Amino acid sequence: MKTIAIILASFCLTTVAMADSCKDQAAAKKLAGAALNSFMTKCKKDAQASCDTQAADKKLAGAAKTSFTKKCVSDATGM
Repeated sequence: MKTIAIILASFCLTTVAMADSCKDQAAAKKLAGAALNSFMTKCKKDAQASCDTQAADKKLAGAAKTSFTKKCVSDATGM
């Protein structure tokens, strides 16, 4: 079970690292209004989960984890 979680996490990390930011993806899809809000919310949640996993893999805690996660999410969302 742990192996599956690690594989899934690494896939998500690769996907986020290779993809454009959420803002770029939304612009490419020409989203607006409710569709844009929904997309950005989901994208931000996905980025947060991925960044939390990366922080855990790096064994970060406290202020280091908070700082890393904040920058990681902002880079992933383009905000």
